This record gives sequence, structure tokens and C-alpha cells, in this order.
Amino acid sequence: MDEGVPVAEIAARPRVSAGSVYRWRRRWSAGGREALASKGTSGSTCRLDEAQLQQLAAALDEGPTAHGFGPDQRWPLARITELIERLFHVTYTLRGTSYLLQRLGFAPQIPAQRATERDPDAIAAWRSRRWLSVRG
Repeated sequence: MDEGVPVAEIAARPRVSAGSVYRWRRRWSAGGREALASKGTSGSTCRLDEAQLQQLAAALDEGPTAHGFGPDQRWPLARITELIERLFHVTYTLRGTSYLLQRLGFAPQIPAQRATERDPDAIAAWRSRRWLSVRG
């Protein structure tokens, strides 16, 4: 911008719109290089502080039974969302809970092995009879 390069050429390099270049130029003229610095990520801030995030991670490690969810040892998003509301009186959507778990380093888990009760013959029979009528 300081060298007088045309807006269209500047926009073509990082593949941005000319409007963005004009906006950058106004900021640069008003505040110099510092005015072009990133303001950080957009979006809402986390509603839980660091201590609460650590408390949540510890609660998840304790397991669902420790928090009154019965013998099922899985943590579906709805259950975690309810736990957050119980512990911290803060509501999250399921999507927000998913983002929060990613931030904490938790990942969706897939069972390493199939259930011992699995009956391949029954599954094949269901697929050949029932699934066709369900699928339409």
C-alpha cells in the first residue's frame, strides 16, 4: 500500500475483495502497521473460567455414575450439557458443548470392539426384511 500498488493487485495476492483492501488501507492510514494486527478470534468468549474448565474435566473423568446418571458409562453431549448446567448454572447448546469439549482436548470415542451380544445373522435378516420397508 505504501508503494502505491493498485488495489486490484493487492487484492489478487491473498485472494481477498477490493473492499477488504480499502478497509485495510483506511486502518493503515489511521494507525499504521499496528492497526492491521489481528484482534484475535471472533465469536463469543467461553462462559466458564479456567477453574471451572478444570472442574468440568475432573467431573467427566469421574464418570456419569458419580453424577447420578445411572449405570450407562457414556457421556453423550446432552448429558454433558446437563452436567454443565447443574455444576455451573450455565446453559450451552449441544454444538457449544462440543466446541467446549474440543477445547478441553476430549474427542468423540468409537468403541474399540463390537458387543459380544452382537448377532450377525439377526442383523442380516433385519437388513433384508425390515430395512427395505423402513428405507422406502
